[in-house]
Amino acid sequence: MVLAAALAATGSAALGSPAKLHGGNFFSNCRFSHTSYDDPIVYPGQPGRSHAHTFFGNTSTTASSTAASLRAAAATTCKPAADKAAYWVPTLFQNGREVRPSKAQFYYVLRGYDQMHPFPAGLRVVAGDANSTRPQSTRVTFWACGGHAARAVPSSEVPVRCGVVRGTGFMIRQGQTKPTAITWRAKTYLELHVDFPDCWDGIHLDSPDHHSHMAYSRDYVCARSHPVKVPLIRLTLRYPIDRGTGVSLASGGVYSGHADFINGWDQRAFAKLVDECFHDRPCNDPRRP
Repeated sequence: MVLAAALAATGSAALGSPAKLHGGNFFSNCRFSHTSYDDPIVYPGQPGRSHAHTFFGNTSTTASSTAASLRAAAATTCKPAADKAAYWVPTLFQNGREVRPSKAQFYYVLRGYDQMHPFPAGLRVVAGDANSTRPQSTRVTFWACGGHAARAVPSSEVPVRCGVVRGTGFMIRQGQTKPTAITWRAKTYLELHVDFPDCWDGIHLDSPDHHSHMAYSRDYVCARSHPVKVPLIRLTLRYPIDRGTGVSLASGGVYSGHADFINGWDQRAFAKLVDECFHDRPCNDPRRP
């Protein structure tokens, strides 16, 4: 692949021009698929070699999965159904018991200037550091309390207790013409957030450390070393617990938050979504094919 070389000139021109920031996002809602000790990126072809992982999306994902096998598989837990990508995270435990996420949402953020490219078929990425024993940048991963009407507050530490959010507002009841003041309360839950890098080197589908072929943009602008702007995947995992006591990740402690991705999307459908969304056309309905 020589996409990086072809874009070098346009990328440098964009840095010096007052281009307009635009684009929106679309999302995949993906249910839990399965748990296993496989990792087709870090330990390909070595079943059971890894720590425990929780998988979403393509239900066929094993240690031997490839881009071709993912695309050939029939089942995915994601909506839209065109998303046959494989997603996985370290399994979360509380006091030694597995806690399965009740919700996994993958926002594809397409904010940028003059260019936006879909991921190439088969791209492999690990976001975050599975070996970290210290807090990582909250730009990459963080913990928070989330739920209906809750505003996630990033923290490197696991919240001890999430509790209940209360608020006031107004609504118009059937048959009324004037709004009625209401109060509401909503329980919040523990969440893990991971943001994937959004700049690609234009050449490699993977790298020895599974990081170096990708980079994070600065103010949505990519560095010359990774000039190809691609969507930013913003992962939110919600766990059906409201206390962080006794919580740990299978990769070790609470600072080792990370997530893995292999692009197994229907490539034509994915490219169409990226084009529509980047050019500010409707694109974020997960019920679409």
